[in-house]
Order: sequence, then structure tokens, then C-alpha cells
Amino acid sequence: MAFNSLDAQREACEAYIASQKAEGWVPVPDWYDDGGVSGGTLDRPALQRLLADIEAGKVDIVVCYKIDRLSRSLMDFSRLVEVFDRNEVTFVSVTQSFNTTNSMGRLTLNILLSFAQFEREVIGERIRDKFAASRKKGIWMGGWAPYGYDIKDRRLIVNENEASQVRQMFEQMAKGGSVTKIVRELTANGIVNKYGKRFDKGKIYKLLNNRVYIGDAVHKGTAHPGEHDAIIPQVLWDKVHAAMAENARTRANRTRAQTPAVLKGLIFDAAGRAMSPTHTRKRQRLYRYYVSQSLIRGRRTEGSDDTPENAAPVIGRVPAGDVEAAVVDQLRILLRQPEIVVATWREAQIEAADLTEARVREVLHEFDALWDELFPTEQVRIVRLLVDRVDVRRDGVDITLRKSGLVRLIGELGLSQQEAA
Repeated sequence: MAFNSLDAQREACEAYIASQKAEGWVPVPDWYDDGGVSGGTLDRPALQRLLADIEAGKVDIVVCYKIDRLSRSLMDFSRLVEVFDRNEVTFVSVTQSFNTTNSMGRLTLNILLSFAQFEREVIGERIRDKFAASRKKGIWMGGWAPYGYDIKDRRLIVNENEASQVRQMFEQMAKGGSVTKIVRELTANGIVNKYGKRFDKGKIYKLLNNRVYIGDAVHKGTAHPGEHDAIIPQVLWDKVHAAMAENARTRANRTRAQTPAVLKGLIFDAAGRAMSPTHTRKRQRLYRYYVSQSLIRGRRTEGSDDTPENAAPVIGRVPAGDVEAAVVDQLRILLRQPEIVVATWREAQIEAADLTEARVREVLHEFDALWDELFPTEQVRIVRLLVDRVDVRRDGVDITLRKSGLVRLIGELGLSQQEAA
């Protein structure tokens, strides 16, 4: 059996414990080795066993070769120290002479652990720099192969069977087709992605926006020439994206014409008073507005009736198209915010404990691409599902989201009923 660094560390700890035999130190029967597992996490089997034994009163002193063998994170180690203190357990480092029973030991501990964390962060930066440099050279840096390609010797190789399907999708879109129709045809023909799952709108939009198909390697939004062969010519890519942009504008115009009261019952002025939808026609053109109840009742100020001279003017009327567009734009931005993703994930976990934060983030991000493909009535339904309240201010609008609506949305955008609860 090979002798490795873990064996050497164990022997050093055994020797140290033996040297303290006069103090009554006796090694426990078990060893808590996490070989091959990063010290940057507390989610390690042996460490969890150690903590359980500490809580059970089986351990009095924790002996470690070096501090960063236990944890490289200052925040994580502070949690471990809290566990040690609560159970009156002393921590000793064999190669760094100190213990945590006195203030000097704690100071030394924090200094050494800070350097361990610094080293870990430097290593992380080097890895990220290496990754970025490789992507700039067009090198494939791992991960799942996009539909249309296989991975061989760390390179993307065109899979002709899948590539022909990719070309058909782009050609259909260039000829004025729709994502809905593409999904319907793929489903009817039994065509699935690399993982045996059916294509949905979100997956098709990702595919149509993936620059890997024109030979690019993208890193943090910046495209670089890739080492792999392109499946789609640049001319076809440009034609498809011009058509998609035109469809987005057409749908937006149609939405404004067909849904005259998207925010009815949801919108309020700066004073908290409801705003009602109204419209007028001039020269056969429809002009829509939301009007404050204050204005309808003849009140012109937000201040008290007793001091109208000091009160601010009421925001009595706002163009409906402008405020609705602002709400939708803000909504699309909000659904990408990390705190919204985490809040939605935690809410959904009440009924679906195995649901991951990454999956929720992926599905909410798909909403942005799907929005322009929805019919106007469906857009209204989703706004009412997600928005609890809209407050109009002089410099913009504030949106209050509905948590239960967010959970329901992730179910409708592709999660299974069990995942979406």
C-alpha cells in the first residue's frame, strides 16, 4: 500500500498525542480522515462524524496536523470553534503551536486561518484566469456538449444527425416559423435532446441564442473564435435573429392593442390611492391611461386637505403603454436577481425538498426568452400571477412580487409537478 501525505499527517498526530501521555491524552479508536475532499467545505463525511462525536461527548481534544486541514474558510472555522467551545473541546495544531483555550491562541488561529483562506482564493483566481485564457483561445473547457456536438479529446466534434436538426430549426425560424411550431414538430417526430428529454420553448430559445453554432466560444458574454467547426453560417444566424427581433416588436405592439388593462386593480399612485384604466380616441387612434382616484374625485394634491398649499401635486394620469412596459421590463430584471431566485427556491422547497437552487435559477431565467412568444392574454395572466402591487412614483415604478405566483410560474415553465409542488 502506498504511503501518502495523509499517512504522514496521521503519524505526526499520533506522535504528538503520545508525547502528551503524561497529561492523560489517549487517542480515540476512530480516525477522521477526509482524503481527496476539499477543505473549503464543511460537508465532509469524516468531519460530520467528528462533530457528531463531539456533541455526544466522546472527544475532548481535536488534534490536527495544520489548521487548513480542518477548514480553509474563516467563516466555516468560526462555526467549528463555536461547536468546540459549546462542548468544552480544545483544538490543537501539531505544526502550529497553540490551542484555543486562551486569547493568544485564538488570535494566532485567526491570523493563520486568514492566510489559509487567502491561499485558497489565490488558487481560485489562478484557475479562473486559466479558464478565461483558454476560452479566449477557443478551447472547450468542459461541461455538457451542446446539442449538435459531441466531445472528443476535449474538443467539440460535430454530430451530423443532431446538427441536421439544428440547421432545420434555424431555417424554419428564418422562413418566419415560430418556436411553438418547432416544438410541436420535434415532439411529433419523437426527437429528444441528448439527455432523452423533450424539447420545450425554453430549450429552443437557448439553442437559437447559442453562439457555439456559428463557431464562437463565449466567456462571460464575450465571444471568441472557437476551435470547433460551425454548424450554422453567420448569414443564417443574422437572418434568424433579425426575424426574432421583429417578432418581439410585433407582439409588443399587439399586446398594447389587445390588452387595455394589464394592471387593473394592481396599480396605485404615490399616495397609495388606486389608479383606474381609462381611454380616449383621437383620429381613430386609441390612447390608454391609468388615472388616480384622487384626480377622478377632483383632488389635486397628495397632502392633507388642511394644508393644500404645502402639498405635492398628485400623479393623476400616466400613459398605460409606458407604465405597463416599465413593469414588464422591471419584472424581467427582478427574476434574474439572486435574492429573488433564493427566495423562490426556499418557498418552493416547503413542498419540494429535493428542488435545487440552480434549477429554479435556470427556469426563472428562461422566462425572459419566453415572454415575447406568449400571447397577449397569457402575458396578462402571468403579470397578474407574479405582481401583487405596482406603486407609481415620479421617477419610476415599484413592484411588489407575489411569492406564491413565482412558485407557480416555475412549475409552468417546465418543472415537474413534484418539483414545482
